[in-house]
Amino acid sequence: MSTAASSEVTQLLLAWNNGDHSAFDRLIPLVHSELHRLARRYMRDERAGHVLQTTALVNEAYLRLIDARRAGWQDRAHFFGIAARLMRRILVDFARERNYQKRSGGTCRVALEEAVAVSSKAYAEVVALDEALAALAEVDQRKSRVVEMRFFGGLTEREIAAALAVSPETVRRDWRLAKSWLLRWLNEENSK
Repeated sequence: MSTAASSEVTQLLLAWNNGDHSAFDRLIPLVHSELHRLARRYMRDERAGHVLQTTALVNEAYLRLIDARRAGWQDRAHFFGIAARLMRRILVDFARERNYQKRSGGTCRVALEEAVAVSSKAYAEVVALDEALAALAEVDQRKSRVVEMRFFGGLTEREIAAALAVSPETVRRDWRLAKSWLLRWLNEENSK
């Protein structure tokens, strides 16, 4: 996204935050392709044949973003950080629901191809990663946000640094430490 477009996104976010409802309508065409890129990145990490598709994930994120209009938008990086968090929540909620249905005996009709593709292990991994990030947030909120913005949101170190008001070096350090912490936590949870 060019600097001019990035600046326009920030201006529209601030206008939307200040009650200009038409700002959201002007914002969507500017961020649509970037939100699709984020969704594709998320879906790439999901199992093949996932019931949710990229467009459905983006549409659900739009609905939740509308509800988050009072989020106190700061800039483009903040917006995409929140969008990444929302997409992660959507996928985790979906995985939890699928696990619940499987455990509780809830039944629903699915095509044979979908039934073969459904893997409770994949859903469990999504939930485990979410739990690990929640545990990291309890220890260090900023490192958890760095992981969300970089891994899930695809933001650059500079964008994350701007959103969190820290230096790019701090973001690099947080990223390295967070990855180590998450790996250790996930390994400990798997060994239980």
